[in-house]
Amino acid sequence: MAEPSNLQHAGRDATAEDLHERLARVQLLLLDVDGVLTDGGVTWTNDGIEQKTFSIRDGLGIRLWQQSGGRTGIVTGRSSHIVQLRSEELGIGIVRQGIDDKLSAATAIVTECGLSWEQTAFIGDDLPDLPVVLRCGVGVAVADACPELVAAANLVTRLPGGRGAVREVIERMLKARGSWDGIVRRHAAVRT
Repeated sequence: MAEPSNLQHAGRDATAEDLHERLARVQLLLLDVDGVLTDGGVTWTNDGIEQKTFSIRDGLGIRLWQQSGGRTGIVTGRSSHIVQLRSEELGIGIVRQGIDDKLSAATAIVTECGLSWEQTAFIGDDLPDLPVVLRCGVGVAVADACPELVAAANLVTRLPGGRGAVREVIERMLKARGSWDGIVRRHAAVRT
């Protein structure tokens, strides 16, 4: 029996059991950046340096996902040095920036990883993400995504992009795999 979801269900694919099974199958998590890993805002300094704010909770979630054997990749329409730095910090080796056709880039990544679309989840926030959300096993829209993406997604997060939405999805995938309780126990263990 699937446990209750901490995510809101969206338009596609109805049952909680089906979603639970899909989440348990995911091996590859692909992420958009602006509006997913960040709140979508971009700040420029007077020196022309782009700044973004990333959620530390999302970062820990990505690390926990990877430590549990999951793979993570980034597919984003913009190119930014700070995205490369954040990816390196989190050990994300699959990074595709400046991508106009996200479906083609995601297809290449899925193939390179030797996985299927059913083993792939994608988290997006806007229209360029729509083809990938519709194609993968678990298509996710962040809470503040455009209405069209929300309607197409298998699930919608309760938290907005850049504010823990990625962590929310990762926790749900790890719970579906049966890994979450062990992770919590390891972190709660007293070390002497």
